[in-house]
Parts: sequence; C-alpha cells; structure tokens
Amino acid sequence: MNKSYSFSNDQMNGIVEETYAKIIKECENLKENTNCPNEQVVALLSVIASNFATNTNKREK
Repeated sequence: MNKSYSFSNDQMNGIVEETYAKIIKECENLKENTNCPNEQVVALLSVIASNFATNTNKREK
C-alpha cells in the first residue's frame, strides 16, 4: 500500500505552482496552435496521467 504524501508549503508555493502554471500554459498553447477543443486537451492529460497512475490490476505471471 502506498504511503500518504503531501507537498510541503514551500513546494506548493514553488515547484508545484510553477509546474501547474507551465502545464496550463502549454495546454493553452496546444489549443491555440491546433484549434482543438477542451475535450481533446482533457483526453491528452488523461493519457499523461495514466503514465503516472499505479496499476492496481497488474497480473503476476
């Protein structure tokens, strides 16, 4: 089981906030340059998120 994790206040006001802003900016850039709808951005973010999600249904061989 994964341990609970929380960013520190310094991290939240630093690297986390910066990363969030960069992701938002790049999503806006993607929309501007491709004219894609929000749903396409959400789908892309979902694929990206799946790369970081723990696979709880992994079968052992």
